[in-house]
Amino acid sequence: MKKPAPRKKTAGPKAKTVRKPSPKSRTAKTTARAAKVAPSSKAAPALPGFDLKSLHRHAEDKRGSFESLLRQWVEIPSVSMDPDKKPDVDLMADAAARTLREFGWDAKVLPTRGHPMVFGRRHVSDSCPTITIYNHLDVQPGGAKEEWKTEPFVFTQQGDTYYGRGTTDDKGPALSALFGASYALEHGAQVNVNFLWELEEEIGSPNFEAGIKAAASELKTDLVLVSDTIWISRKRPAAPAGLRGLQCFRITLETGLAERHSGLTGGAARNPLTELCDLIGKMVDGKTGEVKIPGFYKDWKKPTKQELADFAASGFTVKNFMEAHAFKSLRSKDALDVMTRIWAKPTFEVHGIAGGYQGPGVKTAVPPRGEAKLSMRLVPRMEPEKTLALVRAFVKKHLPDAVIHAENGLRPYEGTTTGPLADLVRSSMNFAFGRPPVFVREGGSIGAVKTMEDVLSAPVIFLGLSLPEHGYHAPNENYDWAQAKGGLAAFAKLFHEAASLPRGAAKAALAAKKGR
Repeated sequence: MKKPAPRKKTAGPKAKTVRKPSPKSRTAKTTARAAKVAPSSKAAPALPGFDLKSLHRHAEDKRGSFESLLRQWVEIPSVSMDPDKKPDVDLMADAAARTLREFGWDAKVLPTRGHPMVFGRRHVSDSCPTITIYNHLDVQPGGAKEEWKTEPFVFTQQGDTYYGRGTTDDKGPALSALFGASYALEHGAQVNVNFLWELEEEIGSPNFEAGIKAAASELKTDLVLVSDTIWISRKRPAAPAGLRGLQCFRITLETGLAERHSGLTGGAARNPLTELCDLIGKMVDGKTGEVKIPGFYKDWKKPTKQELADFAASGFTVKNFMEAHAFKSLRSKDALDVMTRIWAKPTFEVHGIAGGYQGPGVKTAVPPRGEAKLSMRLVPRMEPEKTLALVRAFVKKHLPDAVIHAENGLRPYEGTTTGPLADLVRSSMNFAFGRPPVFVREGGSIGAVKTMEDVLSAPVIFLGLSLPEHGYHAPNENYDWAQAKGGLAAFAKLFHEAASLPRGAAKAALAAKKGR
């Protein structure tokens, strides 16, 4: 979700906290300058091997194994949206389950009505908290090969950078989490660790909810940890305080049975492409991006003053954003406005208009049919079904013979930035990367997140490792050893410290969120 990153430099690991957390609240009080955050007032047992030097040494020792596995996984083209790739998706599921077993997990492939899921379980004790790590192992299509420096599904290493589809979204981070979890458990971390790997995320998780409901008793967990998100920049780690939802749909219009000569019929014949363009122009302002469908913004929860202050302090710059995404121009040059647009405001996008002659030159024929491919990104408090109903009513009024074809909707997610769970993320990322993450909203969507929270009755936190320049969904997608190595250390530290979470912290966090 996937599919969808900078803050002024804050103090490193040696910075002083403003106030020591009380044993009663178990929650660290942080300020913009406070970087050292404890997940609770009860420190994790001082197990050997959890210092950064030891973790980095271990990462270097395992680098060859990491790269070998990433190569194997990237070269399986697990493109979930392509029916012809179904055997490759199944092959990826089998390879993932086999990998988990080799690392010491009890693993199985869980079937669904579509593509399968992979579940791994490593149980330490009934008295230990259980954390489930979620990643997805399906990928986007390779796209136009001429836009790639390398073959999309051939793992290519150039120095410390790994190129190939799925390297950063999301196979590389999944392996970082696995290597980190394995190290933590081998060195005595008192936590049960499950892995849940999806193979339908890139197509909107249509069978994920039914799949985890069917296996809910096996998947029982205290906490879900997602590693499928993007930092603001390499120098500024980030963790999502929320995710946008997504509703994709197509509008088709057929006005004839076959194309006809425009000299003989043009002017009298209806042109479906012209009419679809007119409809889209009525739905959204092409220059500003403002949506003109009545009621579209009614449920939009605008960012609070504190959220806007966090955005402003995040270190995001328009210049870096444009460079990372190769933009020539934007709708706005104001950094705060851009951040609000990409993180905290709903959108209406046109992804393609199909129909008529697409070959070289111009064929003077009126097309009989046309199609528009569209989507809406939704923010917390907006529901896909309700928003789609507004679209249906609008289209029925302005172009009644057009047909809407809706895809599976993804609900937005509203996370938390305070309390022991958020502090667990802060502490782990600060330990591994030398800077605590900034909590900002993320513009992308991960449909499984809200589903896991609801079905498993477990709060969801995030520890992402991808960077803007890694190229989510883009040509030349890549991941790099620095993020992989740091990710291993961050995950290992998180599992070590999770043993010290206050009993009931996860349930309390979920209850507090529902009470908001």
